[in-house]
Amino acid sequence: MQVYNWTKFTKRINVSEPVQSIYNVCTTQQGLEKWFLRSSVFTKPDGSLRRADEYIQKEDMYNWMWHGYPDSTNEKNKIIAANGKDIVQFYFAETCIVTIKISSFSETISIVELTEENIPDDEEHKVKYHIGCMEGWTFYLANLKSILEGGIDLRNKSLEIGGVINS
Repeated sequence: MQVYNWTKFTKRINVSEPVQSIYNVCTTQQGLEKWFLRSSVFTKPDGSLRRADEYIQKEDMYNWMWHGYPDSTNEKNKIIAANGKDIVQFYFAETCIVTIKISSFSETISIVELTEENIPDDEEHKVKYHIGCMEGWTFYLANLKSILEGGIDLRNKSLEIGGVINS
């Protein structure tokens, strides 16, 4: 039996949209707030803020907040790479690295592949970042597909409803 690798995971989903359309909603403030975040603020290396419709760039810093959580639950970290067409990479959950790759499967279908790696393999991080983040990313990838293909936002947007998979 092969030993399970707790330091990384990969999730893939098919989406009936062109690669560039998916890249747009993964790399702009206004795009990320449609399917993933309540608030996403990107700061350029010179300290100025990116416009909501402007593509993120390598070395940008971000501050993210989610629906269903108070402002005290936020993620502040750095963009590692954004190639302008099909790959974005960022630090997440302390020192983890998330890479989103988008590829064309056919004329009408793209594949979004998300990998989170560099997860510490102690018990706390196995539960918090491997299991917890995998659950979260699985939901948000499904919501990405839902938004792009049908427009239905599956996120819980209520602070009063906690402990649900969709926030």
